[in-house]
This record gives sequence, structure tokens and C-alpha cells, in this order.
Amino acid sequence: MKKIVYILFALVALGGAAAGVWFWQTQQAEAALSDYELVAVSRGNLTASIGATGVVHSNQVAILKWQTSGTVDTVNVEVGDMVRTDQALASLVQTTLPQNVILAQVDLNNAQKALNDLKNSQVAQAQALQAVEEARKAVIEAERIADTYEEDKYQDKLEDAEDDVVDLKEDLDEAIEDFEPYQDLDPENSTRKNRKEDLDEAQRDYDEAVRKRDLLILEKEMALSKVETAKAKLADAQREYDRLKNGPDPQDIANLEARIAAAQATLNLARIVAPFDGTITDIQIVPGDQVASGAVAFQIDDLSRLLVDVKVSEVDINRIQLDQEAILTFDAIQGQEYNGLVIDIDRVGVSTQGVVDFIVTVELTNADENVKPGMTAAVNILVDQVENVIQVPNRAVRIKDGKRVVYVLRDNQLTLVEIKLGASSEQYSQVLDGALQAGEQIVLNPPQEFETNGPPPFVR
Repeated sequence: MKKIVYILFALVALGGAAAGVWFWQTQQAEAALSDYELVAVSRGNLTASIGATGVVHSNQVAILKWQTSGTVDTVNVEVGDMVRTDQALASLVQTTLPQNVILAQVDLNNAQKALNDLKNSQVAQAQALQAVEEARKAVIEAERIADTYEEDKYQDKLEDAEDDVVDLKEDLDEAIEDFEPYQDLDPENSTRKNRKEDLDEAQRDYDEAVRKRDLLILEKEMALSKVETAKAKLADAQREYDRLKNGPDPQDIANLEARIAAAQATLNLARIVAPFDGTITDIQIVPGDQVASGAVAFQIDDLSRLLVDVKVSEVDINRIQLDQEAILTFDAIQGQEYNGLVIDIDRVGVSTQGVVDFIVTVELTNADENVKPGMTAAVNILVDQVENVIQVPNRAVRIKDGKRVVYVLRDNQLTLVEIKLGASSEQYSQVLDGALQAGEQIVLNPPQEFETNGPPPFVR
């Protein structure tokens, strides 16, 4: 009987010990479970995005510099002014400009006048036609005069003149012969003086006859020359009329226009104009400044469109398309989001220390005066939107043996569940495949022994 009592007592003691151990283990498990961060698997809509940062810049920017030296005369704008294309912003005092710039005005005036004359085709054509008619009349008159030297009257005069030259040459020869016996006598000898006077008179008569004959010949030659000259002038006038009758020569117009453009370009060195519509964002000059070629005068920005260039990894670049929406936030503008659109994607990536990135340009679609060029923007490009899907927090996803897993609390026990993910946002990922149900509790901070490989690579 005592043995039975001892046995019963031992069994009761063992049972009590076992119950104590079980109670202690239960308390320890409950304490461990209380340290876990749990979140329920949810079903809902998810917007996938790719995040990056970039700096705001204007659609177009220009640093305007002087192209010549001189003294600043006028500055027509202030910082913040809106300007139009070709609006004059500043100019230099003309008398302080280099000589070639000053003389360009003269060349411009001359070239412009020549071009205007050339383009005034009606007047030029009429003048050219009149010149042709006058040249034709001159040819007719010259030929009429030349024809008179082919008539018998002229030929008779020329023959008479030739006969006079011959006859008087004979008289001259006789006078020379008569004088020769007396040429060595005293000049005051009366016979010598008479013979010398006869010789001089014969020489004068002969020279006059030769002059008259040569004059007749010269008159004919001049008449024939006038015919050739008149014909040459007629040909020139006809060529000028032919050139003008169909309008001015395009090459002549092109040459003059090139001269005008060159002169105007030289004159433009003395002033600075806006190259496009924009806003003056910086001014480096005041009237009276002495400036040299290359000195900075203004900065102008086209603030009608604000852009942000961001770097996107080659892993994500094919998920980005033109016209995708983006959300932008700024540290300098608290509590406000801005909208944007993808307007450009680089076709060629840039490798930096083995990492290949592509530049993606996002345009702000609702920018206000608070957004300024130079600000840093956080950009989230919306690449996908899915509805009514199972989703889990990115913090809960781990990688084990190369597979994505989460730890689910089932029956107060951690259970490893393999999953396949789809679209991902900054905080959640879509579950495409895996034994998860909406409402199940998953662990955000499993014990260290379960965290074999760290969080998934897309969790930033």
C-alpha cells in the first residue's frame, strides 16, 4: 500500500514539474511573440514607382557675353524682367567702339542702296532700254558718216591731195637743187637769200599738202573707228538690257545681301539682344563699365518650362516610357507635391565606376513660383498601377537561398512562406504567387536566426 502511495506521489510530482515546464515555455513563447512587429497581409491598389533625385533647371539657358570692347551706354532690363526674342538688353557708346564696327555702318548703307537700286527693276529696265536705243542711233549716225568717205567726192578730194603732195614734192626737190650751189655763201648774199626763200616756201607748201592729205586719211579712219566704238557700246547696252529685262541677277542680290548681313553682324557687336523669350536671372554690368570682348553681361532663362534630369539604373530603365507621370517633392518646399511627365529618355547610358545609368528628363506640369532652378527634387516616376492585389510591406521580405520569402505567424509559430513578387512601390510589393491570405500576420522583424540574407535589393 505504501508503494502505491509513493508511486502516486511521484506521478503527481512529475506531472507538476511537467506542467511547470510547459507553463514556463508558454510564457517564454508569448514573451518572444510580443517582441515581433506584425502587420496584416492586405489587399488593395498599388502604384509602382522608380525613385531618383535631380536638380531643377530651366528649359533653356544662355550666358550672354560682349563680342567687342567699349563703354556700356545703356542697360535696359533688370533681374526678373521678362524679355522677348531680339529685344535689346544693353548697348555700347558708339565712339568707344573699334574702328571696324564704326565703319560697318557706312558699308551697310552703301550695300543697302545698291541692293535697292538692283531690286528697282522697272526703272533699271527702262534706263537700259533707252541706252540700247541711243546706242543704236549712234551706230547708224557713225555708219552714215563713214559711208561718206566711200563716195566719189571724198575719193576725188583724196586723189587731188595726193596729186598736190606729188607736185609740191617735185617743186621742193627743184628748190633744194637750186639752193644747193648757194648754201655755203654768205647768208646776206642776195641770190642766196632769194633761193633760200624759194626753198622755205616750197617746203611750207609741201608740208601743208601732206597735212591735208593725212587729215583726209585720218578723218576716214576716225569715222570707221567711231563706227566700231558705237557698235561696241550698242553691244554693251544690249547685254545690260538682257541682264535686266528678266529681273536682277540672283547672284548679285545674294552678294549684296551677304554684304548687308556681314555689316549688320558687325554693328550688332555693339549691343546685346535676347536670343529667346525668357527671364533675366543675372546682370553683370552697369552703365559706364569698360568691357572687353568675352565679358559676361547677362544670364537669361526660359522659365516657362522647368525640367529635372535624373539618373536611372540600367536595371530599371526599360520600365520607363515617355509621358509616364511622376511625383516630385522638394526639401525646400515642405508639405507639397508636384506633378511631372517623362519627356525624354537617353538612348545611350553612361558608365561610372562600373555602374551604368541613363538620364531621364521629367518636366514639371504644375510648377509655381516656389520652384526655382537649382533646387534638388526627389522624383518618383510611376511605372505601373495594379488594383485589388495581395501586397506585403517591403520591410517584411527576405531572401533565403536565392528566393524571396516572408515569415508568417501561424498558430503562434513562425512559418516561412516563399513568394513571387510583381510591381513594387517604395513601401509595398505585389504578391503574384505564394500561400498568403489577406489578413494573415507577417513579421517585419523575425529573429536574427531567420534573417539569413538581409532585405531584398529593391528595398532602399
